[in-house]
Amino acid sequence: MTHEAGWAHAPGALRGPAWLREPGDANALVPQLWSRTAHKADGDLVVGGVAVADLVAEHNTPAYVLDEADFRARARAFRDAFADYQVFYAGKAFLCTAVARWVDEEGLSLDVCSAGELTVAQRAGFPMARVGYHGNNKTHPELRRAVALGVGRIIVDSPVEIERLAAITAELGATARVMVRVTAGVEAHTHEYIATAHEDQKFGFSITNGAALEAVRAVHAAPGLELLGLHSHIGSQIFDSSGFEVAARRVLALHAQVSAELGVTMPEMDLGGGFGIAYTTQDDPSDPAQLATEMTKIVEHECRGLGIEAPRLSIEPGRAIVGPSTCTVYTVGTVKPVALDGGAVRTYVSVDGGMSDNIRTALYDADYSCTLASRASDAPPVLARVVGKHCEAGDIVVRDEFLPGDVRPGDLLAVPGTGAYCRSMASNYNHALRPPVIAVRDGVARVVVRRETEDDLFATDVGGF
Repeated sequence: MTHEAGWAHAPGALRGPAWLREPGDANALVPQLWSRTAHKADGDLVVGGVAVADLVAEHNTPAYVLDEADFRARARAFRDAFADYQVFYAGKAFLCTAVARWVDEEGLSLDVCSAGELTVAQRAGFPMARVGYHGNNKTHPELRRAVALGVGRIIVDSPVEIERLAAITAELGATARVMVRVTAGVEAHTHEYIATAHEDQKFGFSITNGAALEAVRAVHAAPGLELLGLHSHIGSQIFDSSGFEVAARRVLALHAQVSAELGVTMPEMDLGGGFGIAYTTQDDPSDPAQLATEMTKIVEHECRGLGIEAPRLSIEPGRAIVGPSTCTVYTVGTVKPVALDGGAVRTYVSVDGGMSDNIRTALYDADYSCTLASRASDAPPVLARVVGKHCEAGDIVVRDEFLPGDVRPGDLLAVPGTGAYCRSMASNYNHALRPPVIAVRDGVARVVVRRETEDDLFATDVGGF
């Protein structure tokens, strides 16, 4: 019977979630959770040929460690598997000028969804023709700038936005290439906040109620707008291809309807993506080749049934490129055993970061793993909870993990799978300083995003003295 205060308070129940198994060796890495170059050498974590302890000696903690070779390999894997598609890297997952250049060099396109992300792309010299601009509330100045820069596609999300864009193109004497974002009524098997194709949410035009067709008509009728096609995105951290099958069927049916009713053959279609990664051993993501095979078969089958030619397809892998390429390194500050009902003990391991550098555990109830990164240990594993230093009970970094029983202050812990939505969603909560991003490759480390300083915090504080 479940205890009213939670499963951990039930007598003898402190065993962790069902999927978490006590390891035979608490020092070992689970390979599928880490970037390709990550390994242990005498207990020390090494990434990109650089010992994490050496990085910390120079750059302190917390710090994001980005494996450049792994990032590039994952980008190429999607590019090659989806060779007939246009593959868009998700800038919102993590973006800086160095990463934008890597994305360009590996032949991918780039999604942005804010003026700031567009600025990063511009400063990196990213080809604007390979940029897609998302967002449910793009302002007039933002749209005007996108058109002036020659952004390759603007994904419109509301009738107001279509009107704004039509007015801007008329003013500038320019043409904007437009995709219409549609909601296919698909309930993705993911967290509510990252499921984006069901009807009751802020993105896109509904296919079911006819809003999507009306939006297509409006774009087609506007002289300065070039109708590229339809855009569908069912969510993020997706493992089940069945959702894509239903979405593709409904979006392609609308594609065929537009051709029949308006006499317009839209040349492109974006099926989204949002492919999942392995944060813990309970996750089993598909590889790019498998995803490409499955999604291509789905589209070909539906097009045959509709008697139409397949449009040129795009996908958006989302976190699947940068997510596994990065780990976050922390220093342990305190270790506190807490006695619970029934004689159980929870070991709380506090680190020098937390929800300011990884909000996903608190925001999405996300699960993570971690490892002792600075030494080997012969101590038996204990079930631990890794928590941050912020003044919030919900400031949890890793909810459940087995760590060596002698984990102690001064140890380094590393959390894999933190490349996506950690630095990009980081905050200055409690006036914390956001950590640096350190790229490592072939034994060389370089800072691509520096650590914030107190001067950075006070640069916007104009109260004076």
